[in-house]
Amino acid sequence: MTASKRPPAERGPGPGQLATVEEVRRPNYFLLGFVGALGVLSAWLLVQALVSARAVFVYILVALFLAIGLNPVIEALRRLRLPRWAAILTVCLALVLFLTVFVWALVPPLTQQVSSFASSLPTSLDQLQHSAFFRSLDQRYNVIGRIESALSDGSFGQQIFGGLVGVGQVVFNSLFATFTVLILTLFFMASLHGIMDVSYRFVPRSSRAAVREIGDEIVQRIGAFIAGQLLVAALGGVVAFLFLWLTGSAYALTLALVVAVTALIPLIGTTIGALVASLAVAIGDPWMGLVTLAFFLVYQQIESYVIAPRVMRHAVDVVPTVNITAALLGGALMGLVGALIAIPTAAALTLVLKKVVFPRLEER
Repeated sequence: MTASKRPPAERGPGPGQLATVEEVRRPNYFLLGFVGALGVLSAWLLVQALVSARAVFVYILVALFLAIGLNPVIEALRRLRLPRWAAILTVCLALVLFLTVFVWALVPPLTQQVSSFASSLPTSLDQLQHSAFFRSLDQRYNVIGRIESALSDGSFGQQIFGGLVGVGQVVFNSLFATFTVLILTLFFMASLHGIMDVSYRFVPRSSRAAVREIGDEIVQRIGAFIAGQLLVAALGGVVAFLFLWLTGSAYALTLALVVAVTALIPLIGTTIGALVASLAVAIGDPWMGLVTLAFFLVYQQIESYVIAPRVMRHAVDVVPTVNITAALLGGALMGLVGALIAIPTAAALTLVLKKVVFPRLEER
């Protein structure tokens, strides 16, 4: 067959068709740029949405860990022949009772101290003005004049009002967060087994049994850790209450609850509680404040080296260095919440390494 009789589909492009083919193959830079800009904008909007919803994710994470941590208590109540709904209701009522007692023990003493400070402030200022030290200080730095100019400033009232509004907003946000976490914890406790079953269904059937075994052990260890942490904190609160009550402190219950709550914070919680209790006692009696600080320092050593290792022996099988590193990283990433969930997360990752990663590496 000659070249002139070849079908049109087999013939090459003619001289007039070469430009058309090049135009078809030439990319549309405007369209590419527009699609790329839409992709970047969508990614940015998604990141902003995730950042805006960060508080919601934190509430969900805290509630989920609380539900897992309280699940051993629910199972223990069920062994007493209580229905699951009754066990969950009992645990929720206990949480509400604890929060009520904590607020009742904390708010009245603070209100009393603020009222006492406000009523004694004029007398204290008058005594301060008549002291020789304050007169010499006022002559050097014009302290009274600066205070009067600050009080007569028009923006002073706005700053005070803004500060009160900010405090009120913080209190409202704290109450809202607490209520939200309690409600989410209730739902998670009621549907924990269903959530775990649905999660396991995302795994292929061939590996589902092994994943379920590891997942159940992770949940068990997280629950044991949280329960152990609550037990250590409760024991610290009881010891603090007995010591403060025997020393005659008027706020023994309040300070004991503060010590117990702060003990839940990893690494530094016990130290914070000891300092708060010692400072509160030292306001009335400095020497007794030093005695209180010495007592809490001794108890902290006993708790760190005797009580906590015995309670946490079977809860988390993690090297102490990993615990400290995980708590520091969690605190840097998510603040207090990150520090609280970092150690059980490290325990879960350690279990996955021991049960899955290391055996597979040994087989190769």
